[in-house]
Amino acid sequence: MKEAVDLLKRGELVAFPTETVYGLGASAFLPEAIAKIFQMKGRPSDNPLIVHISSLEQISSVATDIPQELYRLAERFWPGPLTLVLKRNPCVPPIVSAGLNTVAVRIPAHPVALALITAAGPLVAPSANLSGRPSATTAEHVREDFGDRLPCILDGGATALGIESTVLSLDPYVLLRPGAIPKTALEECLGMSIRDKNPQDAIVSPGMKYRHYAPKAILRLVMSLEEGSVVVTAKNLYATLRQADRQEMKEVVIYLSQETLQDPALLDRLYRAALQS
Repeated sequence: MKEAVDLLKRGELVAFPTETVYGLGASAFLPEAIAKIFQMKGRPSDNPLIVHISSLEQISSVATDIPQELYRLAERFWPGPLTLVLKRNPCVPPIVSAGLNTVAVRIPAHPVALALITAAGPLVAPSANLSGRPSATTAEHVREDFGDRLPCILDGGATALGIESTVLSLDPYVLLRPGAIPKTALEECLGMSIRDKNPQDAIVSPGMKYRHYAPKAILRLVMSLEEGSVVVTAKNLYATLRQADRQEMKEVVIYLSQETLQDPALLDRLYRAALQS
């Protein structure tokens, strides 16, 4: 942990576990370090990053004009897999948000992540994988993609949830990315309906653009159980896709069970992974 904190403060990158997926972390206030994330991942510069904090006391250091609704949501869902899009504090470099005046923020629910952020300060941390590839849910997945290029990987075992956070814009109220927390739970907490994103919405958070989560193999989704098809869950999806690549499979066939069809976050990841371009 001490080595990881020292590296982050010197502008280096560190991979660390959260309850969702592993993150590739850099200080949220060092533009040159943040640029290394885009370079190492091969991530398009117009794809914003999420800032991770360890307590509500840190929120004012990364966001301004905090709406009261944030505190209601935070009381129920933080620490946890909910990312909120707020007005960016000018202290946060524009590179974090693709030049926009907003910033996506969350408090992860993992002891290693919280200890790291408490010691090093707020971190930007997209998923610790090459851009477009399946997200990393173990330290070994991180090593598969980056090898020795990363100076430090904090190994916290397999992640508990295995799928990314839900992303919600608070102005206006728009569900930008389905995730581990269902929209119905957010609507119940806020006492209002939340609309889903549409193509006209600004790209203010990850997961709104580009092919994501894809194995090297062709991914085919089927509605009836075929011979050789597999059933996936949110927790094992990325591990399954990475296993297919290790076995050099040319095609992966996934059966969309009733449980899968009722999981918007899992469906979103499957459809994006199945895109051919």
